[in-house]
Amino acid sequence: MSTTENLLRNCWYFGLPSKNLKAKKAQEIVILGEPIVLFRNSKGEVQALRDLCPHRGIPLHFGQVVQDEIECPYHGWTFNGDGVCTSIPSLCEGQDLDCRKIRIKNYPAQEMQGNIWVFVGDKDFDLSKAPPLPAMNFFPLEKQPQYLDIVDFPCHLDHAVIGLMDPAHGPFVHKSWFWRTAKSIHEKKKSFGPSRFGFQMNRHLPSKNSKAYKILGGKPTTEIRFTLPSCRVEHVQVGLRSFVSMTALVPVSPSLTRVYQMAYWDIPWLSLVKPLITSFAKTFLNQDLQAVTKQQVGLKYDPSLMLIKDADTQAKWYFSLKNEYELSLKEKREFQNPVKETELRWRS
Repeated sequence: MSTTENLLRNCWYFGLPSKNLKAKKAQEIVILGEPIVLFRNSKGEVQALRDLCPHRGIPLHFGQVVQDEIECPYHGWTFNGDGVCTSIPSLCEGQDLDCRKIRIKNYPAQEMQGNIWVFVGDKDFDLSKAPPLPAMNFFPLEKQPQYLDIVDFPCHLDHAVIGLMDPAHGPFVHKSWFWRTAKSIHEKKKSFGPSRFGFQMNRHLPSKNSKAYKILGGKPTTEIRFTLPSCRVEHVQVGLRSFVSMTALVPVSPSLTRVYQMAYWDIPWLSLVKPLITSFAKTFLNQDLQAVTKQQVGLKYDPSLMLIKDADTQAKWYFSLKNEYELSLKEKREFQNPVKETELRWRS
């Protein structure tokens, strides 16, 4: 897995937290090895362009945002949100060059619930055929995450995804007094089914050896949903209230995955223990980071890897979903979800 050929295109990827993109400021990101510059127009709408000036190749994010356009810092060429060059200051009257014929790639962008998403794919792709954005319909569109952490995993996206969805590593990677220990291992049985461009662990009571859920009080139930290309949403419901943990993974390059971990809630008193929630979340993510970092030491020898039933079935589904999405686009047909309703059993 050393090239971007193993990474899905024609998908929405997490671009940036909304709060990180200020008015009249440009911000660079990299997705699938493509440099992208984000900025807001005068209406506050997010614009996304290839972050390279076609004149001399300097990144546009070093320039300034002027009204609805971004200005190259080298020679002042300006580009609008469609990627069209609108002016070249060095041109003199009578010089025959129509600057509006010069274009750079622009990317569809959407902003929702405190997050900016960027579509990376083919020109004129029908966005209705792409996996959907992970909208949390039980929260308003303007809802902002109460917690956000960003960690870089030094690995391919596939290893990051299947590592984070792995149900059997908890007692070993996440050993802690507030969560679980190796001695707490017991058999678990969960119901799964297909969701749109993904799969879900159907709503259930949290495991008895997961002590951290007790902080929510009441009788919480949880549902976990994975959606292509790389987003996991866990929705814990307590009565009419919700706590949501969302993990969005971004393939910066074939060997670097940026992990955005965020949490939302409408349980008022939880804000009083936000430092505790932050500590839990940071500890978890850093434990996963340590595991995949150690894994890279072994992967450099290119070993054959195994996926077993039932603990690794979710990983198998992930690869099947990726293959089906690419095949459906190639064959110009509707996506057919390979995941079926089933029950999985494992010990953790």
